Amino acid sequence: MVRKLWLIAVPAALITASVLLFASPHEARAGDVVPGQYIVVFKDSVADVDSLESRLAVHAVRLASFRNAMKGFAAQMSASDAENLQRDPNVAYVAEDRLVSIADSGATRDEIRNAPLSATARRDVGTTALTVAQKIPTGVDRINAENKSNTGAGVNVAVIDTGILTTHPDLKDTIVGGKSCVSGTSSYIDQNGHGTHVAGTIAAQNNTQGVVGVAPGVKLWAVRVLDRWGNGTWSSVICGIDYVTAHAPANGGPIKVANLSLGGGGSSDNNCGKTNNDPLHAAICRARDAGVTIVAAAGNSNANASGFVPAAYDDAVIAVSALADSDGKPGGTGASTGYGADDTFATFSNYGSTVDIGAPGVNIYSTWLNNSYATISGTSMASPHVAGAAALYLAMHPSAVWSEVKSALQSVGESAGSGHSDPSGKHPEPVLRVDTL
Repeated sequence: MVRKLWLIAVPAALITASVLLFASPHEARAGDVVPGQYIVVFKDSVADVDSLESRLAVHAVRLASFRNAMKGFAAQMSASDAENLQRDPNVAYVAEDRLVSIADSGATRDEIRNAPLSATARRDVGTTALTVAQKIPTGVDRINAENKSNTGAGVNVAVIDTGILTTHPDLKDTIVGGKSCVSGTSSYIDQNGHGTHVAGTIAAQNNTQGVVGVAPGVKLWAVRVLDRWGNGTWSSVICGIDYVTAHAPANGGPIKVANLSLGGGGSSDNNCGKTNNDPLHAAICRARDAGVTIVAAAGNSNANASGFVPAAYDDAVIAVSALADSDGKPGGTGASTGYGADDTFATFSNYGSTVDIGAPGVNIYSTWLNNSYATISGTSMASPHVAGAAALYLAMHPSAVWSEVKSALQSVGESAGSGHSDPSGKHPEPVLRVDTL
């Protein structure tokens, strides 16, 4: 069976780090319900949240408490206990927890066994820097982000992902804080590679080594919500969003942008989850209202993004599709890629009315584990280009709200026929350009 992944593997010749794919050793799919795991959302009118949680969770195993993006908690409990909690007059609703991932489906144990990086090596985040002469990644080149006087200085960006490798020479001076929402660990150090790769596209330093990011002047927050295999749950992501909301401008914090290169099956009620009792949507809207511009990967199933969350939350996120670009230049004159002709939308990329903008997402070179560099593909790689661009815009327009950021990036984007084409007819969205930011 072919499995479409948010993180798409590329041939070994194109990867510097010795890994092609991480996945979870089970068959569960992103979007599936987590048996026996629930998210309890309190009514906004509840004043003593701690006492209420303690009373309601007496027969539950608590996983996380939420105080900023919502009032409530996540816990393991029986279905009957969950039904009882739903009847409490202080509870707005109880929702089943669901899986999210850098992939939209699981992988078999054989795929884990055949992965070129062993479990032991996967745990070794490395401390020795590799000396690699700096080059401008094709994605940064394609959107014209190189050598800009505006570096995004003063803007803080949260990478809600698998964590970030804090020792990486291209990233270590940019990371100012973080949190782990992964059960069993307090460390936000990346053990997968995905979050580190995303972070490099946003903010790798202009330091003569490795790569340079879209906005090398920003500060990063490493918010780990996915485990070493790139898997998590709605509740772990809400935990991360809760942390970001606590550090958002409305709460006196510095975080103005958050990147979500993850997702799973779901849909939007276009009402911040109030109609369909979606706690993930509700949390993201609260972060939005606290002053955070949230950027999300559209997904890699060559399907309508309206069936994937958080990309489907059109009222709260900037959803990003992936462009295939091989030479960092517009015009379609580069070599064809494994996911389509140069300057066309990647064949794996999701599409639809909820997608707001496209960005380079094929053969993207960025930071990786063991202080190294890797080339991988996916809408996960496109999204951080837009997160970096949002930071550039906010550095110039610090009071802009998320909808203004989205409109601004769309208005200066590249329209079809002006550097790219869309043979599929599925992608009317503009392609990111930051020339004027």
